Amino acid sequence: MADEFIKGFTILTTSMLGWMVIAGWYNTPGFEEAQLSAAAPENLQMLDQFALTFKSGLLWFALLGTLTFWVFIPAGRELRKAMATE
Repeated sequence: MADEFIKGFTILTTSMLGWMVIAGWYNTPGFEEAQLSAAAPENLQMLDQFALTFKSGLLWFALLGTLTFWVFIPAGRELRKAMATE
């Protein structure tokens, strides 16, 4: 169980770190203004649009990866144990 926990925690921390870095670049208009939650700038170039798409992908990877290792894999193992004892 500790192995699944650390894998999920690693996915969560590294993905959210990447998400925060990209959000800091593109979604923070100024130091005194909204942090990480402002609207994305308009008239973006192709690489900027790719970065914002990658930011969304990192968020979903963090959520689904963490759920996979913390919920789905342990639940599957418990289900397999319960089915084997019957």
